[in-house]
Amino acid sequence: MTNFHLRYGTEVAEALRQHRPVVALESTIVSHGLPRPDNLTVARQIEQAVRDAGAVPATIGMVAGELVVGLDDAELTRLATADGVTKLSVRDLAVAAATGADGATTVAATSALAAAAGIRVFATGGLGGVHREAAQTFDESADLVALASTPIAVVCAGVKSILDVGATLERLETLGVTVVGYRTRRFPGFFITDSGFDLDWSADSPELIADILAAREQHGVQHGGLVVAHPLPTDEQLDPQLHDRTLAEGLARLERDGISGKAVTPYLLAHFHSATQGASLAVNVRIILRNADLAARIAVAAARRADPAA
Repeated sequence: MTNFHLRYGTEVAEALRQHRPVVALESTIVSHGLPRPDNLTVARQIEQAVRDAGAVPATIGMVAGELVVGLDDAELTRLATADGVTKLSVRDLAVAAATGADGATTVAATSALAAAAGIRVFATGGLGGVHREAAQTFDESADLVALASTPIAVVCAGVKSILDVGATLERLETLGVTVVGYRTRRFPGFFITDSGFDLDWSADSPELIADILAAREQHGVQHGGLVVAHPLPTDEQLDPQLHDRTLAEGLARLERDGISGKAVTPYLLAHFHSATQGASLAVNVRIILRNADLAARIAVAAARRADPAA
């Protein structure tokens, strides 16, 4: 694992020293994924969801060129409210550090930094993946390659439904990333409960997922991540017909406006927010809060498994 130069928040540093459960959280959802001023409120709610389930939240980001594992509230506020916060994948970290940037870490960067810090569980909303028309554009999220080489469990609601879900699952298989459905054998579709694709494995409790993590260590499976696919209940998903209509409109606008690369995801998510009159935002918030809760319960179960007296 790469030796990043990290600064630890006081609470996170103490928790890691005491081998208490810690959950990594990304900062891109705060700076780029949610609109102001909701983003800061939701960021605090996410951290509280982790605490309520018995773990310590470690939101990861960059402040003035310094990588921080466990942003304090002032730093979280800075990334949520400042203009010019850079979206950081793994490839961007060194340049951003050298230039003293403020930056929000993506799934790829957060995974790598969390693993380097010794954090085993990470909660996010949805993974990046293979983009539609990737056969022509070769557009694929760095999240996939990062997960192929990072030993961490990522709790998510699948991949964002604006992507090519089938192709993403094929890439995860090729890259050796294990995908386990939480109480389901169907892969979730982020805003919608079911993406239409089957899964080979499922787990019905945080304790079983902790057992899987322990078995990976016992068998030396440290080359890649574990994706825990956690679907929304059907009564909490975005209306599927509204979803499909909004997605079709957004893809058409994407082509019309010539949007490409890493601008695609925020563009389409903003379109969903506008076209659904905020319904997709409410769903997005439910997703990340539920995933934060499950990730914390997995981290607690893993800590208890390692030390039953804890």
